[in-house]
Amino acid sequence: MKTALLTDTHTVKINDTERPEPAPHELLVEINACGVCTTDLHMYSGSLTIDYPLVPGHESAGEVAAVGDNVDDFRVGDRVAINPSVPCNECRACKSGRENLCHDLTSIGGAAKNIIDGAFAEYATVPIGNVERIGDLDYRTASFAEPLGCVINGIDQVDLTSGETVVVVGGGFIGQLLVQALRTSGAGTIVLSEPVAERREIGLEVGADHVVDPSDEDPTAVIPDLVGTVDVAIEAVGFPETITQALDLTGPGGRTLVFGVPPEDSMVELSPFDLFFEEREVVGSYSLTPNTFSRAVALLESGRIDVDTLVTDEFALEGLETAFEQMEAGKGLKKLVYPNR
Repeated sequence: MKTALLTDTHTVKINDTERPEPAPHELLVEINACGVCTTDLHMYSGSLTIDYPLVPGHESAGEVAAVGDNVDDFRVGDRVAINPSVPCNECRACKSGRENLCHDLTSIGGAAKNIIDGAFAEYATVPIGNVERIGDLDYRTASFAEPLGCVINGIDQVDLTSGETVVVVGGGFIGQLLVQALRTSGAGTIVLSEPVAERREIGLEVGADHVVDPSDEDPTAVIPDLVGTVDVAIEAVGFPETITQALDLTGPGGRTLVFGVPPEDSMVELSPFDLFFEEREVVGSYSLTPNTFSRAVALLESGRIDVDTLVTDEFALEGLETAFEQMEAGKGLKKLVYPNR
């Protein structure tokens, strides 16, 4: 089978290897669609430390091609979305329903303590506990289940109350997905802060009530004048300066969510007195859980998430390096790869 193998920084090799066999409690899945995530880009660029060689890719869906000897609930031909986060199911975090914080988490092609080869391949083996049936949902849409599951997990962290005012800082793919999920979760007024005009237009199309250009005006001054108190500010970029911006936007009694992935050594300043006196909260969100993954599949099946507007570029497996180059140049939004095209 063909795989897209990262052999070093900025180096992708299309490799031919033997098709794997599923273990007794695994499925072999033919990968029909896989999204390209910023985490994949970090692996490609070297800003995320991994051991090369590695097959990345963790936002995927496909068709069951073979089943392990001890698998009874799935059949060849079943259509599934893949949750790449494999918890140990034994540690305290797993037993409390926070499998994303598993002490020995393994990721199929993503970021975790343990990383195994992922879904930029014609086939991948997956534990039976890491798939959700997708019925007639197309593979392209189903590949959104993993990032949408992460978004749902983030919104869970801020205990969103219906009607609350939310600001999303950053209108990349995840920012646009957050806008949509916030709308379906009952947010009141949603403001998107994004410097790229095309992305601001997309934000309005998928559910934002207002957009602000932070390169033209200071969001911390303009947004409160526009909507009043901000109940929730979500940082979806991962830069210290935008995290500070989200902190400054958050009003009394509000919550700031750090969703974007910041550099490991970055630091920001905050006022502990403001946290105390205004009862503000700062929370983080990492990855997804089996619960948020299954909810993401259900939400995609409902048709309330606009996938088509967010997909700007599509490639065969050989085009993965081009997708990375476009992402480094800030071109487009969501990139999809079809390994069996």
